[in-house]
Amino acid sequence: MFKDRTNAGSRLADAIVDDGITGDIVLAVPRGGLPVGRVVADRLGVPLDIVVARKISAPHNPELAIGAVASDGTLWLNDPLIDDLGVDEEYLDEQIERERQAAGAKLKRYRDDRAPLELDGKRVLIVDDGVATGATTTACIRQVAEAGAERVILAVPVAPRGAIERLRSEVDEIVCVEVPSHFGAVGQFYESFEQVSDERAKTYLRTEE
Repeated sequence: MFKDRTNAGSRLADAIVDDGITGDIVLAVPRGGLPVGRVVADRLGVPLDIVVARKISAPHNPELAIGAVASDGTLWLNDPLIDDLGVDEEYLDEQIERERQAAGAKLKRYRDDRAPLELDGKRVLIVDDGVATGATTTACIRQVAEAGAERVILAVPVAPRGAIERLRSEVDEIVCVEVPSHFGAVGQFYESFEQVSDERAKTYLRTEE
């Protein structure tokens, strides 16, 4: 159990350092990943930026992810699930474009006029407050890899074993503090898991200036 996201970030940073992992950039997944990412970036002495992806929901079931798309259009689709559900191409195309635009708007809202950090040839840590299904995480990872990162490391306080195993092939390394045998939702492993407002989320990036 983590006290809050700052405490989770501190424990995650300890694990990263203990594993001998170094990096050039930390990319947090907003909003919940920003308090965690801020602590990790400060501990490693590297810049903090964000990476954004949005879930693509199944028809008539907004909680079920059939894929995810990053702000630059990088896409991950669960093709077997899409086939099983009989999702038609028109629905899929509409959802991909809608969520891509939403991810882009979110990125712009948090970054303001700050230029994105150059990822080509860099060792990049992607940080969130936890992973559940790994759908949006996969889209984020693929965006970073396609941007030319030399190494991509996923670092999270908590995730289920199944998600960790699925994501292992997407990254060079994974750091996860807790891999519980019973997993319902990320929030159950935090004493305090309050929603991070847009304005508060931005403050974690402003400290970089």
